[in-house]
Amino acid sequence: MEPLERYRPIIDDFEAFIAACERPLGTAVRVNTIAASVEHTLDVLEEEGVAYEQADWNPRVLRLETDSPGSTWTSFHGYTHGQEEVSAVPPVVLDPQPGERVWDCCAAPGGKATQLAALMDDRGTVVANDSNLGRLSALRFNAERLGATSLLVTKSDARNYSMKRLSFDEFDRALVDVPCSCEGTIRKNPDALDEWSEGYVDSVSGIQKGILRRAIQTTREGGTVVYSTCTFAPEENEAVVQHALEEEDCRVVDFEVGLEHDPGLTEWQDRAFDASLEDAIRIYPHQNDTGGFFVAKLEVTA
Repeated sequence: MEPLERYRPIIDDFEAFIAACERPLGTAVRVNTIAASVEHTLDVLEEEGVAYEQADWNPRVLRLETDSPGSTWTSFHGYTHGQEEVSAVPPVVLDPQPGERVWDCCAAPGGKATQLAALMDDRGTVVANDSNLGRLSALRFNAERLGATSLLVTKSDARNYSMKRLSFDEFDRALVDVPCSCEGTIRKNPDALDEWSEGYVDSVSGIQKGILRRAIQTTREGGTVVYSTCTFAPEENEAVVQHALEEEDCRVVDFEVGLEHDPGLTEWQDRAFDASLEDAIRIYPHQNDTGGFFVAKLEVTA
């Protein structure tokens, strides 16, 4: 937990935060409404004898009392998909609508991409991109298992993504859930901090900046881009969005989410960020008994 000490100044109840990080994470799944309604899925879980609790902020997110969510009847038939609770937040914030063109820049293994398809009633186009061929295999498998027919899978470095391969020249929305140092996943991956270093944080932030910039460039004026990570590092969160504000035509917009959270930072160590970054959110493990996440919502202005 030593790398997390750097966040003591920005987390109010730091001891509760560390205690939560040391506890194993519970099991959560998302109801796949492409295959079944929430009501029918709950009926099936009850018949199967699997205890559940619906998340207050999202009825499609369920906390299951099982260590094997993938072995349930609902999972086998594609009614549910194992997905960490806070991982379901960014697609909800993006709020894609049926018929739209949406880009998931770093989509594999497909949890958020298939969630986007479900939120769109599987009508429209979700371009699910990733640069890792092995992870794309998992994405295709999940898309088929969940019946997400609106997905178009592409393999590319998102920083240099070419629209020439598509039949349109801009997206309505983009989800930028980037590779990161994964500090917020420590409850399910206890070794997440083993290879942590400030050097890695600095290097991966450069990749994140390139991906976010390309997402803004390929999204239409008035369109929405959501940037998210599962880490606490301001270098990978507020600093990356700050770079986009300085280099691209966009602005941070506020949004509502029914989870307890802290606002985004407007300063870190010796650096100041735009005041609008307060409208981003930081979700810490001790606040909702989940993993950690950062989410910022941007509007493309030109």
